[in-house]
Amino acid sequence: MSDENPSPQSTSEELIAVRREKLGKLKELGIDPYGAKFEVTTTPGELKAEFSDDKSVTIAGRLLAIRDMGKSVFATLGDAHGRIQIYINKKEVPELDWSVYQLLDLGDWVGVSGSTFTTGKGEPSVKVSSLTMLSKALRPMPDKWHGLSDRETKYRKRHLDLMSNQPSADLFIIRSQIVAEIRNFLHERGYLEVETPMLHDVAGGAAARPFQTHHNALDMPLTMRIAPELHLKRLLVGGLTKVFELNRNFRNEGISRRHNPEFTMLEAYQAFGDFEIMADLVEEMVCHLAERFFGTLQIEHQDENGEHVRTLDLSRPWKRTPYQDLIKGVAGDDWFDLSPDERRAKAQSEFKLEIHDHLEDYEVTQQVFEKLVEEHTFDPCFVTHVDSKLIPLAKENPENPKVIDVYELIINGQEISPGYSELNDPDVQRRRLQEQSGGEAQEIDEDFVESLEHGMPPAGGIGIGIDRLIMLLTGAPTIRDVVLFPQLKRKD
Repeated sequence: MSDENPSPQSTSEELIAVRREKLGKLKELGIDPYGAKFEVTTTPGELKAEFSDDKSVTIAGRLLAIRDMGKSVFATLGDAHGRIQIYINKKEVPELDWSVYQLLDLGDWVGVSGSTFTTGKGEPSVKVSSLTMLSKALRPMPDKWHGLSDRETKYRKRHLDLMSNQPSADLFIIRSQIVAEIRNFLHERGYLEVETPMLHDVAGGAAARPFQTHHNALDMPLTMRIAPELHLKRLLVGGLTKVFELNRNFRNEGISRRHNPEFTMLEAYQAFGDFEIMADLVEEMVCHLAERFFGTLQIEHQDENGEHVRTLDLSRPWKRTPYQDLIKGVAGDDWFDLSPDERRAKAQSEFKLEIHDHLEDYEVTQQVFEKLVEEHTFDPCFVTHVDSKLIPLAKENPENPKVIDVYELIINGQEISPGYSELNDPDVQRRRLQEQSGGEAQEIDEDFVESLEHGMPPAGGIGIGIDRLIMLLTGAPTIRDVVLFPQLKRKD
């Protein structure tokens, strides 16, 4: 057994050849290099967390480090959840087990049985009495000193990232725990988790370009889901008054630091609620998650080089500010008194925004919002009462029909969650959808509108981008750091 630290001249092919030679020797010893069922009593991480001396244990893990002293050895055994030191002495294991040990490399999976003890230096350890080969690694691990430093390789080969970068493994473990806690949070408040289709006849619930596919048996075109909203509202019609879905959505659009073409979304709907009740729910949920998993409402954010960027303050209550007030704050109190041509000219000349000729007037204002407000809003802000043309699925404000009763939660310069007082008037809904589709009737989900004609109760609804929420809570600089397998361009 050698602590694999090859010379700079060693090639990958040479290292693999050495490991394959050991693979052959294991077979000559009658050892299956890829093991079988192996009963464990605990895991390396659990054992270390609840450690006590003189316990008989059986654990399994990957060999992550080795300090060979000839007839005895200290090694580290672990997985993504934790690791512990093991001690092997030639005189205290069967001869065959010692022969197997000598054919091991870093990265191999092994199982050991033995008793726990604490070294003179205070390190919790397991004195090995038997060793079992579980899986021979034919390729070496990433460099043990520098880990996996190339970002593209980290994203393309997440298995290497997880085995060599404990902070990355910790992030994905906590992501899973956060998603589980979101479920608990909603279940405790009476929400029912449901599942809706991922293949749609008509793409709806958001203004986004879908991925298109074809069902051969039915001989019909279908699209991948861009949002579950229209199906979830059908469930409100059916009498399920509190529902949520943690779902995968697919949008055939750009890839960036904050966008992946497939992403995880939470949508929840509450009959007899409104956008303000849903804002309360989101504020409570996010603060609960921050305090439960990180013990603070002060979240540090770093750039991709690990340099401190800012600390977000999630302390409650969060600001709630009308959209028009925020626009006036950056564009002037007279912005909405200007003519459309004057607004367009001011956005281009004074604010240096790129305003395309095809943009509608309300879209010009939205550009001002996105570039001058949203990108500069870091602590939580519920932006309320946006232009009615922006969101066709929300109710108009009864006092001002030019705006709708919604919020857009902005944190760290990006939208984390929209929330609506849901539109439940079928005639208004049909008209809004026709306007959004440019009058193309075939683009309207008539089944959805028909379901509203059976009566949908007034309701509040929310969406939360889970990937962005994990970025927010962990301080991750890019969505690729919080998605196990982000979409990447195929390598030539």
